Amino acid sequence: MMRKMKRITAIFTIGALVGIFLALFHPVNSTLHRLVLVVSIGVCWSGLTNLLWNQKRVRCLFLLLPLLVAIPFVLPARDIDTAVLREDYVRRLNAFEGDDYYWGGESSRGIDCSGLPRRAFRDALLSYGLRNLNGKACRAFLEQWWFDASAKALGEGYRSYTVPVGVSGTIEKMDYGDLMPGDIAVTSSGIHALAYAGEDDWIQAEPGIGKVVTLDGRKSQNLWFGRPVIAHRWRILDERNVSR
Repeated sequence: MMRKMKRITAIFTIGALVGIFLALFHPVNSTLHRLVLVVSIGVCWSGLTNLLWNQKRVRCLFLLLPLLVAIPFVLPARDIDTAVLREDYVRRLNAFEGDDYYWGGESSRGIDCSGLPRRAFRDALLSYGLRNLNGKACRAFLEQWWFDASAKALGEGYRSYTVPVGVSGTIEKMDYGDLMPGDIAVTSSGIHALAYAGEDDWIQAEPGIGKVVTLDGRKSQNLWFGRPVIAHRWRILDERNVSR
């Protein structure tokens, strides 16, 4: 009976490992993929703990693992250095240059217009939180990973993630004076988002080109540069809201 239970546990554990692999390496970060990942991790942890229970050191390690993983997310909230966070965020935005466009994607294997700023900012938050032991940044990462946001949602201030900058018009003509690198321009239709890269440049996962590209908003010919947009900024990076 015990051997049969071990075999069943091993089968479920292998299946959970496959689920983790599929969820992590699929470019889309949908609710289904997130649920598959969370459930698979739970099943895998439970299965491995059961299978290796007789090995005392391994058993202790597996029992402590959930607590170790949870530590960054229960750390005290601290002020965030917006300049440092923004610099890392913009660097991560630029790192996606040349990657393929994939609707619903949020990874280097494929990414869409809203996924580009979301993924770059989310990764910057986690990196900042871990480096600085800042629970506020880590929890913001976790929240943004769990709650998806389309271009339209970002333009509507979904979950208070973004705030309007007060700049609108078309990218080819509007004033960039109040913009900061990393600010997001969302079309008035809510179907596309671009991120300001500084020096008149804009980076976007461009569906027409099929890749992430950086183009000069004043000089380059691009469909989206002539569409009305409203500029937004991540609330955490908005110095008017740093105390919130």
